[in-house]
Amino acid sequence: MQKNIQLICTLSKSKFKKKHSKVIQYGTAGFRTKGEDLEHVLFRMGVLAVLRSKVKKATIGVMITASHNPEEDNGVKLVDPMGEMLESSWESIATKLANINDDDIAAELNTIIQQENIDENQPANVFFARDTRPSSEHLASALQEGITAAGGNFQNFGLLTTPQLHYMVRCINTNNNYGQPTEDGYYNKLTAAFRTLYKQGNKNYKASLVIDAANGIGAIQTKLLILHIKDLLHIELRNDGSSGRLNHECGADYVKVQQKPPAGIDMKPGTRCLSYDGDADRIVYYYADKDNTFHLLDGDKIATLVAGYLKNLMSDSGLTLNLGLVQTAYANGSSTDYITNKLQVPVACVPTGVKHLHHRALEFDIGVYFEANGHGTVLFSDKATQTISNATKDTSKTEAQRKSASCLLTVIDLINQTVGDAISDMLLVELILSTQGWDAEQWNQAYIDLPNRQLKVKVKDRSVIQTTDAERKTTAPAGLQEAIDKLVSGYLKGRSFVRPSGTEDVVRVYAEADTRVNADKLAAEVGAVVYDLAGGQGERPL
Repeated sequence: MQKNIQLICTLSKSKFKKKHSKVIQYGTAGFRTKGEDLEHVLFRMGVLAVLRSKVKKATIGVMITASHNPEEDNGVKLVDPMGEMLESSWESIATKLANINDDDIAAELNTIIQQENIDENQPANVFFARDTRPSSEHLASALQEGITAAGGNFQNFGLLTTPQLHYMVRCINTNNNYGQPTEDGYYNKLTAAFRTLYKQGNKNYKASLVIDAANGIGAIQTKLLILHIKDLLHIELRNDGSSGRLNHECGADYVKVQQKPPAGIDMKPGTRCLSYDGDADRIVYYYADKDNTFHLLDGDKIATLVAGYLKNLMSDSGLTLNLGLVQTAYANGSSTDYITNKLQVPVACVPTGVKHLHHRALEFDIGVYFEANGHGTVLFSDKATQTISNATKDTSKTEAQRKSASCLLTVIDLINQTVGDAISDMLLVELILSTQGWDAEQWNQAYIDLPNRQLKVKVKDRSVIQTTDAERKTTAPAGLQEAIDKLVSGYLKGRSFVRPSGTEDVVRVYAEADTRVNADKLAAEVGAVVYDLAGGQGERPL
């Protein structure tokens, strides 16, 4: 390994020199910044992926993407052996290695090897892929050189969605028990399950939809999906990358934030539409009613649809598994009320961030989680999977119960449990709608979202805001929570919380109430209190 370190140092001081002093942090989504600033980071992450592979004695994944960020940005994140996000204790290791000076790399690598007790003779293997950003191919070359310099083996999958790479990593590390680690393996697994359960032409369900692929990798991969299911589902692809920029006036984040359809989609009443984000790990649905009014079906709506469907299948199977739904404080109050009181499914609330949702969902036998932005999936414990499998063969159950258990077992194959997956989630939603015989309007009628408003307040130092209770209450500065409580009490169905941004010196304000006017007013009033008590900068909200 010492010879490898010498080569790494030589390349770091020549071909992959650090050309700027900007500090780049490894967060929940990995590193994200301008693509032009990432070359040395990718080289170093290739090296780190090899070390991580040696530690875990397994294949590690590396994905080059910046998801819903603008086209000129890029990023990189490491994927652990079961397709999960990098262990949080290694985030600081990644951050330090990415930011040190070129001259300090040898010492830092030796420190990591010593601290993590790495067997330098252990073979290493890395899977990597990239999205369609202009900078991605060059950055993939830098990553590959880092892997090679560190003595690792690799497989370059080329263009994949982020969730597809997560899937590949889990497959290879489970001896293909989870599936075949190829594009065909991915599509064969998902579409075989979909084909088994899909109810084409049931009642009000129409087997056609329009997909906004955000001018990203989702377009390329959906074209491959269509080859497998074109006899079942008619898909019209928009923002397919042939013209237009990645995530520009399109994509799930744009639709969710702007509350309007993306460029390139001329909505017709009753047509089901949906948007991916740039790397196809988020999805939101929407439609226009007969009056051409836009209606958004976001992550909350998807979560309630999925939880209700799974609960019915469990009940019809005669199974008593622990089903739960995980949300953040951003989940609409109406969705929480519907899940708790109508579906009677337990709800857990966690701080913002996918890793918090994922970890809490693991505590249920069947854990459903979706952020309001459309990122989410369903996790089945080993116990749940075995219980469901046993039920399909249990002669003490009725034939109808065994059939429902068989459906539930097949649904597991339709879901990418490693991470939120727009393609998998789309197939799951279409399956459920076809089973219920619903159109988008019937789905939307399950509950009506409370009007809500989000805004940002610039502050001198965001760390003065301290939160508790899954970010729903503040403990500092003094008097802020009491002031928020007093304002909220003045509105019917009022709710508001504030939290510091993870990336910039702003405080994020969320408010909801019975009417649009009241939600806007409450948000502005809470924003003004934050400005006054937390060191506001610039223009005061009120």
